[in-house]
Amino acid sequence: MIGFGPISKLAKSGVLGMNSRNLDFIAAYNPRRFYPLVDDKVITKKLAIEAGVTVPELYGVIRYGGEMHLLEKIAEKHRSFVVKPANGSGGGGIMVFNGVAKTGLRRMNGQIMLWSDIRYHLNNMLSGMFSMGDGSDQVMIEERLVPHSAFSKLAFGGVPDVRVIVFRGIPVMAMLRLPTAESDGKANLHQGGIGAGIDLVTGVTTRGVQHNDSVDVHPDFETPVRDFQVPSWDEILELASRLGHHIGLGYVGVDIVICEHKGPTLLELNARPGIAIQTANLRGLRPLLVPIHKLPSVSEDVHERIEIAHANWNGESLERFLAPGEEMRRH
Repeated sequence: MIGFGPISKLAKSGVLGMNSRNLDFIAAYNPRRFYPLVDDKVITKKLAIEAGVTVPELYGVIRYGGEMHLLEKIAEKHRSFVVKPANGSGGGGIMVFNGVAKTGLRRMNGQIMLWSDIRYHLNNMLSGMFSMGDGSDQVMIEERLVPHSAFSKLAFGGVPDVRVIVFRGIPVMAMLRLPTAESDGKANLHQGGIGAGIDLVTGVTTRGVQHNDSVDVHPDFETPVRDFQVPSWDEILELASRLGHHIGLGYVGVDIVICEHKGPTLLELNARPGIAIQTANLRGLRPLLVPIHKLPSVSEDVHERIEIAHANWNGESLERFLAPGEEMRRH
């Protein structure tokens, strides 16, 4: 049961606060036994493949220091790849390489990272320095995704992604995250990336924010961030809905990259998605979550869940989606 009182002024205006997010949605809809399914990116990748979702190819996993040599073999074969902690969060520890030199690996900014520094960084990953838990971690080495060409003047030095909040398998809100020079090519808002709100029905961006300030153009390209049609929007919603329903978590953030070669591709899942997406959309999550909470059941059909998402975004009643004999929950 969602406990709405006492309700703050922000809540009355529709904004979902951290306490309500944690108690009413994460604690109520995300059983803790399912957290490892999204916290461990290796497990997430396997589940995504089972659900028919496209993921970056996994080149290898380093589980302890004695397997460091695997990175050199992978570098010789693929040259371009991403190194990340399996249980990392917020982009911490992630390294992107796009070339091999005698002394080390070439980073996206053209600088060479020495093998000694790489090994030191990998050891920090294995020790759990960038992990959500307190224990050791694993290092994933996977395919570097090439962003869709439509982002050539909207993403600086990195790969943009789309964050979709999915509740009970139904997409409720989305934003496009764009890397900037300030964010060092990472699509992280807290590091200076741009968050652009997206109309959930059309897939067109509505506004942009950077450091919670409204922005009309990308600071590095002076390209408008409003009125941008996100490619493959219908596929993105379907991917997010299918995986959000499959994973067993009721409230989850689904991060998707639109790859030039593979189309919409799962980047990762988050069982504790942040609330900054409301600022990007200039719209509160609460009025979108409550009607879905009141549904007594949710369809197994992904296309019907997308229909519900569209109707909900437009503020329409969801009663037409009730099965015969059902009525909306009253709490």
